[in-house]
Amino acid sequence: MIRTPLRPLARILDARAKGENPDAIERENIRLRGEATRDKARLRAEGRLLMMGVMFLCAFLTVGVRMGVLANTKPQEPQLSDSGAPILAQRADITDRAGRLLATNLVTHALYAQPPLLVDPERSAEKLVEIFPDLDRERLVRDFTGARKFVWIKKKISPEQMQAVHDIGDPGLLFGPREMRLFPNGAVASHILGGARFGAEGVNSAEIVGVAGVEKAFDLWLRNPENNGAPLQLTIDLTLQSAVEEILDGGMKLMNAKGATAILMEVKTGEILAMASLPDFDPNDRPAPLAKGDASDSPLFNRAVQGVYELGSTFKIFAVAQAMELGLVNPETKVPTKTPLVYGRHRIRDFHNYGAENSVTDVIVKSSNVGTARIVQMIGGERQREFLERLGFLEPTSVELIEAPTGRPIVPQKWPEITAMTIGYGHGLSASPLHLAAAYATIANGGLRVRPTLIRGAARTPGERVMSADVAQKSLAMMRAVVTRGTASFGDVNGYQVAGKTGTADKAKPTGGYYKDKVIATFASVFPVTDPKYVLVLTLDEPSENAGSEPRRTAGWTAVPVAAEVIRRVAPLLGLRPQEGPTELAGIQLVKKD
Repeated sequence: MIRTPLRPLARILDARAKGENPDAIERENIRLRGEATRDKARLRAEGRLLMMGVMFLCAFLTVGVRMGVLANTKPQEPQLSDSGAPILAQRADITDRAGRLLATNLVTHALYAQPPLLVDPERSAEKLVEIFPDLDRERLVRDFTGARKFVWIKKKISPEQMQAVHDIGDPGLLFGPREMRLFPNGAVASHILGGARFGAEGVNSAEIVGVAGVEKAFDLWLRNPENNGAPLQLTIDLTLQSAVEEILDGGMKLMNAKGATAILMEVKTGEILAMASLPDFDPNDRPAPLAKGDASDSPLFNRAVQGVYELGSTFKIFAVAQAMELGLVNPETKVPTKTPLVYGRHRIRDFHNYGAENSVTDVIVKSSNVGTARIVQMIGGERQREFLERLGFLEPTSVELIEAPTGRPIVPQKWPEITAMTIGYGHGLSASPLHLAAAYATIANGGLRVRPTLIRGAARTPGERVMSADVAQKSLAMMRAVVTRGTASFGDVNGYQVAGKTGTADKAKPTGGYYKDKVIATFASVFPVTDPKYVLVLTLDEPSENAGSEPRRTAGWTAVPVAAEVIRRVAPLLGLRPQEGPTELAGIQLVKKD
């Protein structure tokens, strides 16, 4: 900016020439400069005031508009957010076939501490131990008084425990809301459900992940928000499951067994209505796995799926069915049964001497090892292996449990004739009770293969034909005769026409060989045989019926009575009406047994 001089030289010289006072010029210029400065300051102040006025007007308009919007908006709860990754806590329910809850979520709280905020760490530790006796007081004091900034105390607590912690009154004890997995029926269907635990955890939420059973097998599905909260519906029926477990528990104790399992399955669909394994556990408080020893000693062990056993004489019906399918025998064909059968250095014996020969039907009814071995000799090892493979005995079952692949049958690497003969009567090949149930369902289904399932409404394709309907019918007739006049006479439940086959196999030692006084006793049954609808397989591990002078371990004395009681209890629940009077099946007269 160019400033005007206060004493311009030209005007000063001119004033002196005219005799005027030059100082007047300077005073005039000072006055003019002051007026110009004043005017400029006034304009600047007026502009600032105008700008402030506009800003205040905008602020008032903004507040007014916001108040209007809030006045016309429905009230909502405030929601907190954080910068961390969200933890998905919601998990779908699991229900039985009737929609009854088997697993659901329950809102609870976790308890944690921030030691820097604790007023009296030692007193708080003392009070917490009174509320939670399993806590270690010394460790709590060490954590509370050390350098730690955060300490988990309990991952889930009850409302009563939460109130007791509130009453301690220490601001360093804090609660985190979360959901927990609840199994409202306790130990019922525990091996099917499996259990769940917390995965990724935060202060305000925790992820729930499956650890076993269907909870693990369908973990991603149960956590998928795209399902819109739809439950996972299983095929089991809670009422049937409870009844089967109750009877099985009583039978296991009565027969002094180490363990037990039972499977109730629909013949046409393969849907499992009940599947129990004992001993069991409460999935709300799932025990830790065994660190050493026999896996079957753990209550977590699912005997129905993971237990692979030599299932004894229950296999004999498969040899007979295959021989009939190949046209080698019929139910009346006579088979040599002289015991023992000498094959090289091997001797195959029967439990009793059944005479020089018996019909194929009587081989099954009397459960002749020798007669079955003779039939297998007609079939041959290669064809036997192929038939058992078609029945599903050479691969794990396809049931929807995470444990299913671990139940892989133990199959001999080589299949010579002597191996085929022993497999024919249930020794030399180990499979799970679920394998056996599926194979018996295949016979009851007219020879069409049945694959077990636990998922209600799952897409299914018709099973391939394993045997003709005629052969399947004749096999059922033989199994009915086993109940009416054979080794399973205790299994004849009045009015329900039960067919089945017993199996008693010496229990294999983990180190090789067999125990002399320990067996696996099995009864595989179909009912009602005139219109097969259901298969029940029941197995007892190391049973011993001690009511007489000598311990009795055979399936006819142990597994069969327990299975009969299961059928007697569940048949009315299944809507089956008892049938009175005689019926006929494949030429065999079936009469009511008193």
